[in-house]
Amino acid sequence: MCMQVATLPLAHTRKAMANNHFFLLCISFTIASFVISTDVRKEVSKIRPDDLTPTGSDFAYVCDPSRYAKLNLDMSRFAFCDSKLPYNVRAKDLVRQMTLPEKIAQLGNSAEGVPRLALPKYEWWSEALHGVANFGKGTIFDDLVPHATSFPTVILTTASFNESLWKEIGQAVSTEARAMYNLGRAGLTFWSPTINIARDPRWGRIAEAPGEDPFLVGTYAVNYVRGLQDVQGTENHTDLSSRPLKVSACCKHFTAYDVENWKGVDRYHFDARVTEQDMEETFNPPFEMCVKDGDVSGIMCSYNRVNGIPSCADPNLLKQTLRQEWDLHGYIVSDCDSVSVMVTGHNFLNDTYEDAIAQTLRAGMDLDCGKSYPKYTGNAVNQSKVRESDIDKALENLYIVLFRTGFFDGIPAYKSLGKNDICTNKSIELATRAAKEGITLLKNEGGTLPLSTAMFKNLAVVGPHANATIAMLGNYAFESKHPGSPCHYTSPIDGFSTYGKVNYAAGCGDIACNKTSLIPQAVESAKIADATIILVGLDLTVEVEKLDRVDLLLPGNQSELINQVANAAKGPVILVLMCAGGVDISFAKNNPKIKAILWVGYPGEEGGRAIADVVFGLYNPGGRLPVTWYEANYVNKIPLTSMQFRPDDSKGYPGRTYKFFNGSTVFPFGFGLSYTKFNYTTIQTLQTLPVKLGRHTHCHDLNYMANKTKPTCPAVLSNDLQCGEYFKLNIEVKNVGRRDGSEVVLVYSKPPDGIIGTHFKQLIGFKRVFVAAGGREVVNFVFNGCKSLGIVDYASNRLLPSGGHTIIVGDGVASFPLQVTFH
Repeated sequence: MCMQVATLPLAHTRKAMANNHFFLLCISFTIASFVISTDVRKEVSKIRPDDLTPTGSDFAYVCDPSRYAKLNLDMSRFAFCDSKLPYNVRAKDLVRQMTLPEKIAQLGNSAEGVPRLALPKYEWWSEALHGVANFGKGTIFDDLVPHATSFPTVILTTASFNESLWKEIGQAVSTEARAMYNLGRAGLTFWSPTINIARDPRWGRIAEAPGEDPFLVGTYAVNYVRGLQDVQGTENHTDLSSRPLKVSACCKHFTAYDVENWKGVDRYHFDARVTEQDMEETFNPPFEMCVKDGDVSGIMCSYNRVNGIPSCADPNLLKQTLRQEWDLHGYIVSDCDSVSVMVTGHNFLNDTYEDAIAQTLRAGMDLDCGKSYPKYTGNAVNQSKVRESDIDKALENLYIVLFRTGFFDGIPAYKSLGKNDICTNKSIELATRAAKEGITLLKNEGGTLPLSTAMFKNLAVVGPHANATIAMLGNYAFESKHPGSPCHYTSPIDGFSTYGKVNYAAGCGDIACNKTSLIPQAVESAKIADATIILVGLDLTVEVEKLDRVDLLLPGNQSELINQVANAAKGPVILVLMCAGGVDISFAKNNPKIKAILWVGYPGEEGGRAIADVVFGLYNPGGRLPVTWYEANYVNKIPLTSMQFRPDDSKGYPGRTYKFFNGSTVFPFGFGLSYTKFNYTTIQTLQTLPVKLGRHTHCHDLNYMANKTKPTCPAVLSNDLQCGEYFKLNIEVKNVGRRDGSEVVLVYSKPPDGIIGTHFKQLIGFKRVFVAAGGREVVNFVFNGCKSLGIVDYASNRLLPSGGHTIIVGDGVASFPLQVTFH
C-alpha cells in the first residue's frame, strides 16, 4: 500500500493521510518510491512505443535483459522480471507498480501496456476454433504470413469420435499459433473452443459445436484444449497456477448460450430460462470437464441472461461455480461488448455503464472484450462502485496466464518456430485426414459406394457446392474482408478430377437457389455421365453467428435440382450434403434413384480431396452423426427459445436430443455406415456393482411410476459417496467384410426402469478403432459408477440410483444388465 500513496487519486490519498500514524510510518518509503519512479520516468521518456510492442520478429519476451538494456532500463528494479519468484508474486508486483489509470488501461482486450515499466501493449483477442483465423484483432496475415491451415469445422471433426485426432489438431494449431507469435503476427491467448450444446438444429453456430451430448462435448473440449495448451512433459504439473502453456485456450460461451437471432429474438436481449436440472445435467458439464480435466486457462461468459441475470454479471456462475467449485486456474473474459449489451440490450436493473462494470468485476469477470472497462472503470471507482482491489485481482488473474505462456520469460522449446512451421505438409495432410474421418455415410443402397475408376470414368459433378472453396471453411476461419487465406484449396471439382473426367454444372446460382434456370444444364450432364455426384447444402448465408435457421429444409430449389437430376441420371447418383445442422432429406433417403448419401459438414481447405477419396474408396468412411437429424415438422412443435430438454406435455413440446426425444427422425444421433461390416462380441461383463455406504449415508428418494417397484433405498447423493467403484467392458470388434475400416464403438447406460423424468439413455464412452478386413480388435472400457450410471433429479441433485441399469453398445447390437446394490 505504501508504494501507491503517491500515485493514488486525491480522494484516496487524503483517506490514506487521514490515518496519521500509518502515514508517518510509510512516508519515507513513499518518497523513496517516488524518487525511483521519477528516475524511471526520465529513462522512459526516451522509449518509443514501437520499442515496447511485440509487433516484429525481433521481440522475444518481455523480461529479456537485452530488451531492457536497449530501453536503457535496469531490469533488476522490476521484481516481476525475477524468474525465481512464483508467478502469483510476480503478477502482484507488476500490478502494484501501476497507477490506477495504468491498471484500467489493461482491462480491455487491447491492453495499452505501461511504458515506464517496459510492459508492451498486448492484444488478447485471437481465434483458433479450427485453425488460426483472421477473425480477431490479435492475428495478422500479410506477406510474411499469408496463410494458415484451415481444418474442418468442429461439428465434422467431432463426427470422427476420435479423441487422439482432436488433440492432434489442437497441437498442430498451437504450433502454427506459436510460430505466428514468434513472427509478431499473433498473440498467445486464443478464444477457442466453443463448447455449447447443439440443443436445437436451428442454432446458427452449430458448426462450431461438438454435438448434442454433454459427455461428447466435454470430451472434445478436454482433448482440443490439451492439444492447444500442453507443453510436453508438464501435463501433470502439480501447481496448476504455474503450469506452462503452449498457448492459452478459452472455453466459451458460459452458459446456456445457443440463440443468435431467431424470429426477432436475439442474443443481446434473450433471457434463457433454464431449470437447475438442465443446467446441472446438460449445459454446464462440458465447461466443468473443460476446467477440471482440460485445465483450461480461460473462460468466456456469454451475452445472454440466464434466469434473469446476465451471465457475465452472475457471481454464482463465475465466482462460485467456475472458481470455487471447479477451481479455474485462469481468467474470465466477456464475449465482445457484453458489458455494453447489459446496458443497451438487456437494460439490466436500468444500469449505467459504471453499475454494469461494478457488477461484472464483483462477479469475477476479469477482462472486457470491448471498451467499457477501459472507458468507464475510472468513473466507477470515483463513484465508489468499484474497489481497486477488485481491479488488482482481475489483473493478477490475467498476468498469471501470460506468465504461464512465456510472454514474460519465453519458452525455449518454441523459440525456433517460424514461417516454415506454418502450412506444413504434415498439417495439410492432417486437415485432410480429419475431414475423411468425420465424413459420414448415411445411405449406400446395394453397395453402390465406393465407385470404381475402371467403371466410372465420366463424372457429372453438379450442385451449388460442386465448386466450393470458401464455403468449405465454415465460420471462424478466414473472413474475406481481412487479409489471410488457407494454405491451399481443393474443391470437389478438383478432387474428382483426379479420378475421372468431370463435367461440372452448378444447377443453382448460389445456395439460395431461387431460380431454376440452371437446372437443365445439370440434368443434361447427368444424362451422359457414368456417375453423378450432387453437392448441395447450406452455407454462412443460412447458418452462422447472428443468424438462426427457421426450418430444416434445403434452401430454395435445391430439392427440385436433386430430384430432376436423379430422375434423368444414366448412372448411380450420390448425394453429398455440406452443412452443419441437420436437414430433412427424407425425399432423397427414400428415392431409389439416389443410391448413396454422404454428410461432409464443412470439411475445411482439403474438403474436395477428402470427399472424392471417400467416394472412390481410397478411404472407408467411419464418421457418426454427433447430432440428431429431425424431420422438418420438428420446428413446428417447439420454439428455438424453449430451453427445456425434457418434453413439456402441457405445451405439447417434444424432448430434445437423443436423450429425451422419442419421435421419428431422419437419422438418429450416432448413425453412420461403412463400406464393410463389423460384428461385436462382449468378452467380459460385470453383472453387479456393489457400492459401500458410510454409517451416516442417507438414502435419497426418487419418483417411480405407479406400476414399477421402487427399491428400498432408491438412490444416494453422489457427493455422499466416495465414488471409487468401477466396472469394465471389453468388446471384440471383428471386421467381417472385405475392406479395411474404422469402427466407432459407442457405449450408453440406461437407468433402471420406472424412474420418472430421467433420460432414455446417456453416452458414457466411445472409441474409434481401425480393423483390417478379416481382422479383430479388442476395445477396453473402464467406467466410474457414479459418473456413468448417475442421473440428475428435478431438484438438480446428482444421484446414483440402485437397481437394474442396462449397458447398451451401439444401437443395441449388444447389451447387458448391471445391478447396482448398496451395502
